[in-house]
Amino acid sequence: MPDSSATVPVILFGAFDRHNFGDLLFAHVAAALLPGRELIFAGLAGRDLRPHGGHQVAALPALARQWRGRAVDIIHAGGEILDCDIWEAAVMLLPQDEAQQAIAHFGPHLEARQAWAQQMLGLPTLAPYVAPRTLFPQARRVIFNAVGGAGLVQRDAAFRADVTGTLKDADAIGVRDMRTQAMLRQAGIAAQLMPDPAVMAAELFGGEIGRHAAAGETADMRTAFPDGHIAVQCSADFGDEATLRAMALQLDSIAAATGCGIALFRAGAAPWHDDLSCYARLMAHMRSKAVRIFHSLHLWDICALLATSRCYVGSSLHGRIVAMAYALPRVNLLHPGYGGPHVKQAAYAATWDAGLPGCTNVQSLAQVALQAIVTSEDVRRSRAQELVRQYRDGFSRLVET
Repeated sequence: MPDSSATVPVILFGAFDRHNFGDLLFAHVAAALLPGRELIFAGLAGRDLRPHGGHQVAALPALARQWRGRAVDIIHAGGEILDCDIWEAAVMLLPQDEAQQAIAHFGPHLEARQAWAQQMLGLPTLAPYVAPRTLFPQARRVIFNAVGGAGLVQRDAAFRADVTGTLKDADAIGVRDMRTQAMLRQAGIAAQLMPDPAVMAAELFGGEIGRHAAAGETADMRTAFPDGHIAVQCSADFGDEATLRAMALQLDSIAAATGCGIALFRAGAAPWHDDLSCYARLMAHMRSKAVRIFHSLHLWDICALLATSRCYVGSSLHGRIVAMAYALPRVNLLHPGYGGPHVKQAAYAATWDAGLPGCTNVQSLAQVALQAIVTSEDVRRSRAQELVRQYRDGFSRLVET
């Protein structure tokens, strides 16, 4: 950024106002790459995620009032924010019981859901994690850092117009997959392609992650499974019995073939993320006894579990990306009801992980995971190093333009 940048605060905006380990990681990456800058961490709601390794987060509408007449830089920290609608965002910020009540109350009534969410969050927008410049009229620069929107094409015209209108008013845009880049190009918006911030996990935070790997629940998992563990995760929508039975069969096959234990972990605890009861039912369907639930929700514990695994298998994109950062085998699991190139996991793997196993359905999970485990470590390590270089270069271009 220009020479005067050190005196201008940075409002770092993202979905690190709820528990999702990838979003929590974004804030740490940006902070590490912006030494000397005053950082204000902003989400849609004021939250304290420090007990989970995150940050004290302020609500964006309150910050907009506070900073309306003052110079700031706005950096969108990353993530699949371009296709996240205001209803989804609002529900994910509620406690589990209140989220279920809201879903039951509003049902499929789109306009009523949107109106309730806009009132709850205090933002008159359809895409709440895409902050328009009008919120901060004196903003020097508005930047989008390695954001995703692989599903934007599936949104209605009003939603797409909301997003593209804001992006056209931005100063610099980086996107994390070729599908999002192509869609924006069709809308007349130029965006540079760059990896997701989580590729920096090992490079920037290897020491912290290593300390968490040596103690607590991560160390207990390594003691329980001396021949190694497979880090496994799935979101709550995998929780129907037929899918869980099929997953159990596949995980039994992986455990038998590798001699590894199965470590079930949550990548996110916000509504619509991961559910402990789903894991308990999955375990009940498995024949193997070498399976445990990893309970910690601390950012660095989750990263440590991944970093010490033999392979990552799961629906979380950031599970994959942290595994990539540690040059580990990885496979993304797609829900039986979803698929195609508009899925963010597929879009990211196609962009940055070509030639290695990408995504699979439940029925092929064991076959694809075992293929991933025997891929070349040299290839994986070279890719990890190249992604670090590309992210550093991409971030520098965004903030220095």
